[in-house]
Amino acid sequence: MRIRTRLAAALATTVAATAAAVPATADAQQWVGLGDSFAAGPLIPTQLPPYGCLKSSQNFARQAAASLGRTISDVSCSGAKTTHMTAQQNVDPGPNPPQFNALNGGVGTVTLQIGGNDIGFSEILQECVTYNPFDSPCDEDYRPSGRDVISERITATAPLVAQVLQGIRARAPAARIVVVNYAAILPETGSGCWPQVPLAFSDVPYLRAKQKQLNAMLATQASLAGARLADAYTASIGKDACKGSGTRWVEPLVPGTSAAPFHPNLRGMTGIAPVVAAQAR
Repeated sequence: MRIRTRLAAALATTVAATAAAVPATADAQQWVGLGDSFAAGPLIPTQLPPYGCLKSSQNFARQAAASLGRTISDVSCSGAKTTHMTAQQNVDPGPNPPQFNALNGGVGTVTLQIGGNDIGFSEILQECVTYNPFDSPCDEDYRPSGRDVISERITATAPLVAQVLQGIRARAPAARIVVVNYAAILPETGSGCWPQVPLAFSDVPYLRAKQKQLNAMLATQASLAGARLADAYTASIGKDACKGSGTRWVEPLVPGTSAAPFHPNLRGMTGIAPVVAAQAR
């Protein structure tokens, strides 16, 4: 009897261990959208609760999921940093719970756009706005004494993005992860379009290079984590904030439609959605 009991116990332990080792089966219909304001869609109608997140019902993740007939839990929130994947974001009105709360073993697709707020990109653009196109405030503020402060921030953010991707994989082990980079704010070439985008002529190439560096970091981290990259930047070339209101995907400092300054408008969200959907199939 003791032998049989021991064999039964050993068998039960083996079965339990085997079950624990088998990853959860994902439901292809379940989609979770994570991210910051570029993912959320501030001021684009219709805005959804929690209203402090400035989240649109027509952001790219929602449009992409709908195009594939999937159900989305969109927990993106304007102002989110990598820390807000696991910590509550105290927006007003809010709060927004930790975004990772939406993840579970049954999730089939996860979209992620994060990192811009960790490097302070909105603050950088605001600090670099100038009434003198021949000035160089970015050079003075972000490249003092030969340093490149923004590059340092991007380097410091890389391991934080890596941790986020690891956290997604741990919570949704069978999900397809799609990292979305940032749509072009500035023209691909040239010195910008002051005063529509009031940045100094000499600062525009620098800021363009920093956005490309941020996107390159996201691509690297996605690759290392076995995630896919949705290249919103390439899709948006020629549709930057310097273009006319009928062309641009990103609004200038003074928006011409319901969208936040230096953020995607509805046309941009609609243009990015199929890029994301193609990676989520």
